[in-house]
Amino acid sequence: MMYAARAGLDQVLALGARYGVAPLFFAAIYIGVIPFFLLFFGLAVRRLRAAKPAVLWIVAAGLCFVSAYLYLAVAGRGIPALVWVLLAVLAGYGAFNVVRSARRKLGGR
Repeated sequence: MMYAARAGLDQVLALGARYGVAPLFFAAIYIGVIPFFLLFFGLAVRRLRAAKPAVLWIVAAGLCFVSAYLYLAVAGRGIPALVWVLLAVLAGYGAFNVVRSARRKLGGR
């Protein structure tokens, strides 16, 4: 079991080297921004409930949402188009869920 995990990690690191991306750095960004996304999302919902402008917090939450993919776009080299299509589908689905969640928190607006 341990050998398989090590082999999988070696494979991911090799892919990272092939495409110019540090997979552990990507994962750190992906996981590390979660508290900031939740903070900015909560601030946006609070401002929207108070009928105040929330554009700054919505943009900040959006940047947190795509930050790991921005790193991939900037640092990556020769990433296959299929990966970008898959990431676009995942980001679109994630955005759909975030909007749906925000609407529920705002009382169905």
